[in-house]
Amino acid sequence: MSQQQRPDNVSIDEIPVDIDNTQSAEVDSADVPDEIESITRDLAGEQPPTNPLVVLKAARWWYIHGKGGTDPAFQWAIEWARHLATDTPSDVERFDEFLEYLITVGLAEEKRSLRDAKTP
Repeated sequence: MSQQQRPDNVSIDEIPVDIDNTQSAEVDSADVPDEIESITRDLAGEQPPTNPLVVLKAARWWYIHGKGGTDPAFQWAIEWARHLATDTPSDVERFDEFLEYLITVGLAEEKRSLRDAKTP
């Protein structure tokens, strides 16, 4: 790590962890790093990521900055990573909760816009 880390902003990769904002349950779309936002939107799209490490990177951010283990974005990322690892069907109800949550935090205006985002 070549950059200086402050006690209130640490990271283990390029994605910063804002210690003051951990598990606040109040996520503002402006606070979501671009890479995490992109991965999260892709998880809602027609062609979600197929690399579990990428998915887990987003899961980690949502766990730390969202509602912890109950954060819908975290739960869906973990569910999708499980699906990738075991090739078993994923939980549709959890996906719907995830889509609703993205609307709540301001990463989407409606469910349909998320699903259609990847359609050419």
